[in-house]
This record gives sequence, structure tokens and C-alpha cells, in this order.
Amino acid sequence: MSVAATPRDIGLCAPTLPTPPTSIPWLGLTAVLMGTFISTLNGRLSSFGLADIRGAVGAGFDEGAWITTAQTVAQMFVTLIAVWMGAAYGPRRVLIWASLSFAILSLLTPYSATLPMLLTMQFLGGLASGFFIPLTLSFILLNTPPKYWAFGIAIYALNLELSLNISASLEGWYTEHHSWRWIFWQNVPLALIMTLCLRRGIANKPIIVHPPTDVFALITGGSGLALLYAALDQGNRLDWLSSGLIWGLLLAAALLLLAFFVHEARIPDPLLNLKVVFGAPVPSLFLLIAFLRLTILATSYLIPLYLGSVRGYRDLEVGDALVWVAVPQLIFCPLAALMLRRSDARLVASIGFIFISVACLMVAYGLTPIWGTTQFLPSALLQAVGQSFALSGVVFFGVLHLRPKDALTFGAVLQTARLMGGELGSAFVTTLARVREQIASNLIGLHVQAGDARVLRRIDAYGAATTHALDPGGALHRGEVVLGGVVRAAATTQAVIDGFIAVGFLTAVALLIVVFRSAAPEGPASALPLFPVRRPEPP
Repeated sequence: MSVAATPRDIGLCAPTLPTPPTSIPWLGLTAVLMGTFISTLNGRLSSFGLADIRGAVGAGFDEGAWITTAQTVAQMFVTLIAVWMGAAYGPRRVLIWASLSFAILSLLTPYSATLPMLLTMQFLGGLASGFFIPLTLSFILLNTPPKYWAFGIAIYALNLELSLNISASLEGWYTEHHSWRWIFWQNVPLALIMTLCLRRGIANKPIIVHPPTDVFALITGGSGLALLYAALDQGNRLDWLSSGLIWGLLLAAALLLLAFFVHEARIPDPLLNLKVVFGAPVPSLFLLIAFLRLTILATSYLIPLYLGSVRGYRDLEVGDALVWVAVPQLIFCPLAALMLRRSDARLVASIGFIFISVACLMVAYGLTPIWGTTQFLPSALLQAVGQSFALSGVVFFGVLHLRPKDALTFGAVLQTARLMGGELGSAFVTTLARVREQIASNLIGLHVQAGDARVLRRIDAYGAATTHALDPGGALHRGEVVLGGVVRAAATTQAVIDGFIAVGFLTAVALLIVVFRSAAPEGPASALPLFPVRRPEPP
């Protein structure tokens, strides 16, 4: 009489490894890559359209600052849950439900009448979209032939960069020609197309074995990362450690993450392999991706800061500059993939970091208060090449070290590095620009003394240049206003210059990390699957 295998028996069996795929599931690949695009695009659009969204729900600046935080905190919280559910139920089931939920939430979010309702919808939307990116890379590696992995990773990098840099143009076009509500509604058709591609393009495979559910790890790890992200996102607005709220968020995050790591170190079957988390090459990969997100956020923050504050450009006009970082990557990402197949991933990443650093220095040593979008074009093109090469090279370098048993850990680290690295970069660049602008304004103000003959002549000249027929006696006041604007423009320009210098220096540090890394293995673990299927032995 045969005896049914118990779950314990199943867990002890040697894995049966399926044959690596020989064809590309185009619809499935389109679906998961579309998820990456939607997730990044949605978060970035909310940032650009925040003023219109705040006005629609009657929120002030401080209250409205939590609108974007609510969404990304949810994405961070669900990271570990997403990679576990992908292993337990398969990417198809998880992503179909996530994309349908995201479409419904995106449709309903613009109808939020109050700020608490909007924050709730944003949080729920973040939970749904948080499943998209962690499962993308695993699908690429599981369902495409190994010889095409470099192209899949390059397109994965392209999606992240493209959506981040075209969002200003899209948001400006929506608000100019339609309504701020399209910031959310544009996700509905994209998510529905993604759902259709998932249903048609990914096979519904049977579930053989569920990985063990570590509820304590999922809750403590996700909550700790979410609270840490919230502290970083709100730190600049609340002046960091001067705020009791920031202290509370940081301490709570530290306690939860400490409990998570202690728990993972003590149980026999942890959710994450801590030897992988703290062993080579994962820590350096985390650092490199954080550096990359810093450079990306620097471009998408510092350039709009300059064009908006100094030149008075609108979002649509700012997008004319950022689009030149996005569009050329349609050409350079495939080129990066070809190089990855034929050369060392460290070389590709190094070329990218060199280009990014040079692009930052081009802006730092050439920027003046009269620059417009045209002057940013050469550096934007160079940075587009650099970002394509650097991100593709770094991710592929990590893939070359993959082992099947480390898949969940790698997926969690990649998503955490993307979100947390981006927030660290954003917090650093935002704080640096604010502090350097204050310092520059004070230093310039030392040379603008009341009663100084040169200052008076400058005020008279500005007043004469702005003479108004209806108010000829107000020339002095207008001259003072113009002088104040000139000082602010000069201080902001100097802050942007300092920001690009800092980013260029940090990119050079990242280059050194890449150069001194050891060569990767010959191949990605002989194309073994990320989540090996364990089958019971014959009775």
C-alpha cells in the first residue's frame, strides 16, 4: 500500500530541476516589464502633480507631504511578502490579482474627497503595485533562455529609467490639457493590458509545495523597512533629528529590524539567508544600486529645482530637459545588453559610472543662471548612456552570482535597494541642496549691504528696467524685489552646482567599488531556476 508523502518528507527531497526554457514568452515578459514601468511612473507622477492633488483634497503642505510617502511605504512593507508569495503561488497568480487591484484603486483614487481617504487609497495602491518589481527579475530568469538574460535585464533597467524621467512631461501635459486625475487614471488601461498579457502569456502551473510561512519575519521585516523609509522621506521636511516623529520612526524601525534579524538568525528555515545578505557580493550590490538611484534622483530633482526656481519653468518645460535622459536609453539599453553578452559586467558598469560622473561635472563646471533646457542636452545624453550601462551591468553582475536557494534573498535585496537607495539618495540630495542654498544665500547677502553705493546703483538699474507707466514712483521697490530674486537665483544655482559635484564624487566612489570587485562566475549557476520545485519521492 502506498503512503502519501508528508510536507516534511517533501521538504527533504532532492529538487527536480526543470529544463531551462528555449523560447521567449513575449506576452508574459511584456506583462512583468509593464509592471515595472507602471510602478515607477505612478510614484513619480504623484510627486510632480502633488500641488494639484493637495488642492483637490484641501491639504496643506505638511499634510500633503504624506501623499507620496503613503504609497512608497506600502511598497516597502510588501516587499518581503511579494517575493514569498511569488515563490508560494507563482508570479502569474500573484501579479494578476495585484494588477487588477491596482487598476480598480487607480480608477477610484481621484474620487477621494478627504486627505485620510486619499492616503488610504494611496497606501492600498502601494500594496498592489509593490508586487510588480520584486517578481519581474525572477520571471525573466525563470522563463527566458539564459542567452537572452542580458537583454531582459537591460529592458528591466530601461523601464526604471524611462518611467522616472518622462513623468514630468506626462504630468505637465495632463494638467495643461486634461486634469490632474489622469495622473491616476492613466494606470487603469496599463494595468488592464498587463493583466491580459499575464493571463495569455504565462502558463498556470500547478502549485507543488508552499514555502514555509514565517509570519513574524514578514511583519517585522516589512514594518521595519516601511518605518525607516517614512523617516527618510519626511526627514528633510521635519529637520531630521530635531523632530520627535523622526526619532520615533527611526527607533521603531531599528527595534523591528533587530527583532527580524535575530529571529532569522535563530530559526532553522529563515525567510532570508543572512549569510547571503551580509556576504559577497550582496552588500556591495546594494551599495552600488543605492549609488545609482542617487544619481538618477539627483538628475530628476536638481534639474527641475534649477529650471523651476531660477528660470520659472513649468512641469511641461522641465520635462523637455528630462526627456533627453529617458529617450536615448531606447538605443543604449540594447547596446548595453550586447556588451554584457560579450564582455565582463564590471566593464559595462564601469563605463556607465564614468559617463555619469563626467556628465555631473559638465553641469557643475558650466552651469550659470542663464541656462535653459538646451544647455543641459549634452550632459543629459551622456548621463542617459551612463545610467543604461551602469544599472544593467550592476544587476547582471549580481545575477551571475545567483544560486537557486538564494533567490528570495536576492529578490528582496534588489527591491529594497531600489526603494531605500532611491530614498537615501533623494534625502541626501534634497538636504544638501537646501543647506547649500542657505549657505550661499548668506554668503552672497554679506555683499549686499543697505546704503552701499554699488547696491544702490544696481537697484536703480533694475527699477529703471522695470518702469511701469501706472506706477512710476514704485521703481525703488521693484528694483529691490528684482535684486532679491537675483540673489535667490544665484544661491539656488550654487546649490545645484554643489549637488552635481557631490553626486559626481560619489559616482567615482561607486566606480572604485566596481573596479575592485572580483570577477563573477562563468555563468548564472548553470541556468538553474530561482525557485526550485521540490517533488516527493516515489512511495
